[in-house]
Amino acid sequence: MKIEEKISSKSSKYIIIDAQDKILGRLATQVASLLMGKGVVGNRNNKLMDIKVVVMNTDKVALTGNKEITKVYRHYSGYPSGIKSRNVAEQRKRDSRVIIEQAVFGMLPKNKLRARMMTNLVLFKGSEHPY
Repeated sequence: MKIEEKISSKSSKYIIIDAQDKILGRLATQVASLLMGKGVVGNRNNKLMDIKVVVMNTDKVALTGNKEITKVYRHYSGYPSGIKSRNVAEQRKRDSRVIIEQAVFGMLPKNKLRARMMTNLVLFKGSEHPY
C-alpha cells in the first residue's frame, strides 16, 4: 500500500492515502491506527496526535462479496416508523465519503477522544485535493 507523507509549515503531518481499489475494512483499520498515532514515536493514549489523514478517491473503494447490496446503513429519528435504511450502492451514489467515515468511526476507541480524532480525517471523492 502506497502512502504519501507530507510535512506542512504548521508542524502538522499530512498522510495521503489513495482509496482506489482498496478493500474498505483494511483501509479503515489502517486509517484508524494512523489517527490513533500507532507507530509514532512519543505516542500517548490520552493525547490527540497532530496527524491529518487525507483519503482521496472514496468513490472507488472496493467491498468484498455481496456487501454492495446486503450491507445496510440505518438511521432512526426516534419517531414511529422513522427508520431509514440505505444499502452501500445507494449510499455511494448519494455521498461515498460516509462509507469510509462510518467504517473508521467504528474502529476507533470508544472514548472522549474519538470525536476529536475524526476531525483529523479528511475525505475527498475525487483525486484532487489541496494537500
